Amino acid sequence: MVRTPTAPERSEPPIPWRLWKVAALSGMASYLDAALIVSIAVNLAIYRDSYDMGVWMAGAISAIVTGCIAVGSLVGGRLADIFGRRRVYNWDIFCYAVGAVVITLAPNDVVLFVGVLVAGLAAGADLPTSLAVVSDAAPAEGRARLVSFTQVMWVAGIVVVIFLGYLLSDTGMTGARVITGHLAIAALVTWQLRSRLELADEPSDAEVAREAAALAAPRGIELRNVVNRAALLPMAATFAYYVTWGIGANTFGQFGTYLLVTVSGASQSLATGINLAFLPIALVLTFVFVRIADTPWRDRLFYVFTVVQILAFCVASLTAGALVGMLVFFVLYQISNPFAGEASYKVWSQLTLPPDTRGTTQGLTYALSRGVFAGVAFVTPALMEYSASALLWSITACMAASAVAGVYVIRALVRRSPGAATAPAVPGVTRAGLPSGPPKEHPAS
Repeated sequence: MVRTPTAPERSEPPIPWRLWKVAALSGMASYLDAALIVSIAVNLAIYRDSYDMGVWMAGAISAIVTGCIAVGSLVGGRLADIFGRRRVYNWDIFCYAVGAVVITLAPNDVVLFVGVLVAGLAAGADLPTSLAVVSDAAPAEGRARLVSFTQVMWVAGIVVVIFLGYLLSDTGMTGARVITGHLAIAALVTWQLRSRLELADEPSDAEVAREAAALAAPRGIELRNVVNRAALLPMAATFAYYVTWGIGANTFGQFGTYLLVTVSGASQSLATGINLAFLPIALVLTFVFVRIADTPWRDRLFYVFTVVQILAFCVASLTAGALVGMLVFFVLYQISNPFAGEASYKVWSQLTLPPDTRGTTQGLTYALSRGVFAGVAFVTPALMEYSASALLWSITACMAASAVAGVYVIRALVRRSPGAATAPAVPGVTRAGLPSGPPKEHPAS
């Protein structure tokens, strides 16, 4: 009997502590992005009452957060490629801090609007820039772990703000200022730490040239190097995945509590408690994703959990948003989301996009996706009122489309990325073990 040789086990080398520090400081972009969006949502009713805000201003402030993050991603990613990722990386976080201070101290709705505008643009600019900085500093065999760690920070931003909102729910404007004030302090501390950060392991020209050659990508930051097959194909594929997945994730992020109250019949406190209770599941499992991000298990588990995620939305749709069905949905969704969600998009983007224009190309996919999310959010309340079932089935279809796009990214694009740990074309063909433990800390050399 002839045995088919199996792929050798990959031994994932430990990542030096100083690179985990880079990932953590870069991950603050994700923390502050998520925390800004959620803090505005949590505080909006307080702002409306305290500032005697009209319905159109309330809607404008909600929409401007997502819109500014989209514009900031587009412009900031390009500026980072042109003027240097380190320079933009250091200053966009400072601009975010300025915006957060303005939001915290705003005496009226007009000043609040200005603060949201500044913080949103800066948050958007920092997202693609910080991911590119991590990729530049990371060794090929550790890039996925370091990039995916930024997703831990993203989930943490949501958890912290919702927890603070829950604790301070009866304190009015004082609680709102505490929530946004902590964003200003976090951004200023991050700016100070980033400004002193030394990235000794930034890739040499030879390393970047080898990676570009592996991806069949031309060298240089010129816009013509964005409009070619090496850049357009991974951009289109990762955008298709992120935008279809994100329609569901963003809808439940912004309107999950609203749906539980208006459709499921839950009280405001119960709806908030449900969201808060299930978020720690996602946080813990995102750490698990970081452990396996540089192994074939990363993409193998995507196959499994993208199906679980679709099943979660099917349950919500079949029960038309009934409370029991929504409880089942939240369990399945928080279990599957870490392995078939934004973390996958971040890793795939850094593995497949050309190295010289990563800021520009991922900034473009971020911007287009966030623009779509803003448009969908605008019509979601009306669609929910017309038919919750139609809304939920539409989101389910988007999740199914994201699964198809994700499978294409894995099988057609990730496989040719340099140093990538990829799953077999058919899950289960080869055997591979999970890493024996989390990365160990090492002192900076």
